[in-house]
Amino acid sequence: MRRKLPPLNALRAFEAAARLLSFTRAAAELHVTQAAVSHQVRALESALGTVLFVRLHRALRLTPDGARYLPAVRDAFDRLDAATESLRPAPRRRRLAVSVVPSFGSRWLVPRLGDFRARHRDLDLVIHSSAQLVDLAREPLDVAIRFGKGAWPGLRADLLLDEQIVCVASTSLAGGKRALSRPSDLRRHTLLHDESTDAWRGWLAAAGVRGVDPERGIVFSDSAQLVQAAVAGQGVALARRRLADVDLRARRLVRLFASAARAEFAYWIVALAERADEPDIRAFRTWAMRQARRREPASRRRR
Repeated sequence: MRRKLPPLNALRAFEAAARLLSFTRAAAELHVTQAAVSHQVRALESALGTVLFVRLHRALRLTPDGARYLPAVRDAFDRLDAATESLRPAPRRRRLAVSVVPSFGSRWLVPRLGDFRARHRDLDLVIHSSAQLVDLAREPLDVAIRFGKGAWPGLRADLLLDEQIVCVASTSLAGGKRALSRPSDLRRHTLLHDESTDAWRGWLAAAGVRGVDPERGIVFSDSAQLVQAAVAGQGVALARRRLADVDLRARRLVRLFASAARAEFAYWIVALAERADEPDIRAFRTWAMRQARRREPASRRRR
């Protein structure tokens, strides 16, 4: 059956003008002139044999027929729009592959990913945990967070966070029967080491402590496990403050002897120099650095 429908442009002009109650604003939305909208509406009124608007000085008001017609026209446009969208292929989601040191990933990055998702819903992250120095030119990775000095040939490295080494223990261990009130009390406790015994050897020497064997204790290859062992009361650790920060704030750990030493290395956001300003890489870098600044004073960015 042949349908006797008004022209589509006339219906669009009516719907926009009725919704906005303005020919001028309807014209701006439809990217036509105000005269064109007025002409289309008059043509529609002529075709329908009724008046749809009461034209006031610098204002519009729907007539009863116009108010009755608007919901049906709007519903028809909504259905047409939904049917059209259902036929269009879904846009491909973008992915950003991020390599991160496992300890920093689990202790700092992962708890903050919800904020990234809320801000960048169209960008999916693929997190690769690796303690090895990855080759961004050869591996399917876009950006990395690395612990080092920030000087890698061919890469742009932006300083994310400085690091400090702090002496920590669980609250129960620090205040127990063998309380830790001075560095010499360490001789009665297990030392927890991060990768090697060098850090404790240097710390004890700097503190002038004698009678404590820096070689004894437990050595961990994963810095996050070192922090977990300290929380569990397994001993006293020299830990990276960024990794221990959550447990320090929750008072599962306490800092001992008010000691803190600036670490030789820091955390950097790294990308190939020629790709560093790609939109998705730039978005991740900007977000991560804003997260870092939430609890940190503004730092000068270094390359």
